[in-house]
Amino acid sequence: MATCAAVALSSPASRAQTTADAQREAPEVRKLVWHGVKHIPRDELDRSVSIQASECRSVLLVPFCLFSHASAFYARRYLNREELKRDVLRIRVLYYKHGYRETVVDTTITPRNERQVTVTFNVTEGEPTRISTVRVEYDSTILTEKRVQRLALLRAGMPLDLIMLDSARILFLQELWDKGFGDAVVDTSSTADNAQRTGTVLFRVTPNPRTTVQSVVVSGNDKISEATIRNSISVRPGGLFRRNDVLESQRSLYESNLFRQARISVPATRDSAKEVNVEVIEGKLHNARVGGGFNNVDFFQAESRYTHFNLFGGARRLDVTASAGNLFAKQLNGKGIFRDVLAITGTDNPDFLQPTWAASVDFRQPAFLHTPDNTLGFGVFGHRRSVPGIFIDRGYGGSTVFTRLVSDRAPLSVTYRYEITRVEASDVYFCVSYGVCDAPTILALRSHQSLSPILVDVLVNRSDQPFQPTKGYVAQLDLEHASAATGSDYQYNRFFFDIAAYTHRTGQPRNVLAGHLRLGFVRALSGVGPTSAVGIDVLHPRKRFYAGGASSVRGYADGQLGPRILTIAPGDLQHSIATNGAPCDTATADIRLCDPNTGNISNSSFVAQPLGGTSLLEGSIEYRFGTPIHPRLDGAVFIDAGIVGESSFQAFNDIRGIARGTGAITPGFGVRYNSPVGPIRVDVGINPRISEDLPVVTELVVNGQSILIPLSTKRTYNPGAGSLFNRLVLHFSVGQAF
Repeated sequence: MATCAAVALSSPASRAQTTADAQREAPEVRKLVWHGVKHIPRDELDRSVSIQASECRSVLLVPFCLFSHASAFYARRYLNREELKRDVLRIRVLYYKHGYRETVVDTTITPRNERQVTVTFNVTEGEPTRISTVRVEYDSTILTEKRVQRLALLRAGMPLDLIMLDSARILFLQELWDKGFGDAVVDTSSTADNAQRTGTVLFRVTPNPRTTVQSVVVSGNDKISEATIRNSISVRPGGLFRRNDVLESQRSLYESNLFRQARISVPATRDSAKEVNVEVIEGKLHNARVGGGFNNVDFFQAESRYTHFNLFGGARRLDVTASAGNLFAKQLNGKGIFRDVLAITGTDNPDFLQPTWAASVDFRQPAFLHTPDNTLGFGVFGHRRSVPGIFIDRGYGGSTVFTRLVSDRAPLSVTYRYEITRVEASDVYFCVSYGVCDAPTILALRSHQSLSPILVDVLVNRSDQPFQPTKGYVAQLDLEHASAATGSDYQYNRFFFDIAAYTHRTGQPRNVLAGHLRLGFVRALSGVGPTSAVGIDVLHPRKRFYAGGASSVRGYADGQLGPRILTIAPGDLQHSIATNGAPCDTATADIRLCDPNTGNISNSSFVAQPLGGTSLLEGSIEYRFGTPIHPRLDGAVFIDAGIVGESSFQAFNDIRGIARGTGAITPGFGVRYNSPVGPIRVDVGINPRISEDLPVVTELVVNGQSILIPLSTKRTYNPGAGSLFNRLVLHFSVGQAF
């Protein structure tokens, strides 16, 4: 008996081992080829068949796969002839569903060597069965004719695609559910005349009575009150039962961070009054983190963060963060492994050895005024940052924000932020780091000034996916005002509008045409502000507009499209000639006469600093498409264009004012790897500009202080000269450009 039992138990394992051995004896499928495919996406066909070609396990492992086909890097696939026969049937069924009912499929196995083969699917698609009529029976008091045509998807003359037919049925159901018809029924039928290759489609849309919420039953909560959960959801007794409300409620419960799991369900019933069950599993109500470290320049650092997800109940959230650096700098400077940072930077200011710190406290009240559509938040912050010998940055203030969800995925926010800011640094630092090289603005930044705007922000998201939109649009409008009425020394009006739209051909969601438009302007209020003493108006660098970068005009590096100025070290000018023909004097104020176009100075000796502008017009067109290389790898081609108005242009009288700025049109291409955290994007933009005449500034040390000296001659700056390669700009980022 024991022997029989042992044989019985080992039998499945033995069969599995035999199957695995047989698979290894089969030839390896080194390549999969499709011939004759025109109307079905390649990736959809790949997913429909069992036979797959051997491939690298990940795009990220391709460099290793080039040298090794070890199983850790490379997935080997073997030929199964029985599955290959079934794949022929699978392909025909897929084509049938897409309306191609006469498709013929054949296969060819071509040996590459003794152990490897190429499998080819030869597809003869044939003529499709086309739709002659599409009829929709519906209630015109609920759905408009225009909306019905959009939801139906299918049109006369299109192939009789059963997959699209089912997708349209679901769209009709979702539309009715969102209008409160939770018991709606959508029946579909189709007929085909194979001899004529024509067919008809019928949608019968039955809304049934409107559904309402009879009761909401909450279960699973322990420390979180039932009232808190009810205030967090949009589903309310007596209201319409809508699908969007259920989805928004579930998202709200998860975003509160109070629950590890939140499930909203409705038991099946014939009654139009529904019972909604909210089942939750609570998570941790507190989260704390402490960290620290040290290095030989910044000495010791420490940081901490504390979050309470249910302060005083009601899902109120408190976030407290604090960090400190430069700890024990006075005692450790120049001792042991710690360097003498004052000697390195050539300064004797002991303020650079004082501790640096940053702290913030943020409080958020969800369901403000007992509705989940409202959120109220408050915050305070402060910081002291420094880099020895370069700058000391101090700031503190507070903010408040009110947000209301005016419709589905359309929040409106009103924010007020009060900040006192001051930066202690040399003229050179402001020019190099801020892009501010004019004396009045530098004077303003060195003094205590308040930057306290009120901001109205509206966001409307009508895209179908958060990371990879294929249709719809996302639009944002920002209106910002700062003046004496808001307690701000920097006084201005600022407008910014951003919209991105997406579309794709039906059945090809990887092939997306996307467009992007940005428009903005900012105007300093005349006669007021931190520079009134010197008689001009100044905008804070944060409020100016910049273009260029991975999500902007990709033929330029970050902020490099628009008004710019070049900086150069005095030593790099020593071999140049002055405008009067004499050798360049780099030791006195006469350095301003040095001609930066002489002395064979390379472009790499100059650093281009963006100054920002007061107007912006930017647009992009991008086509994203799937590649046959890998189902997760997409390609893209794009054209970006932008104009940044000159920083001296303060009035926005008409659109022609933007044209007085600096602009460019840059084409490019890129690849995206669709990872679980979003698309990993590599883009290459082509900079078309050959040369620009840009102003140049250098520095001169006078009485131990570095001051800026503008040169009297502009530099003909052409970093892209020499070859096309020098004009390529590489961008690496996570997420789509827009």
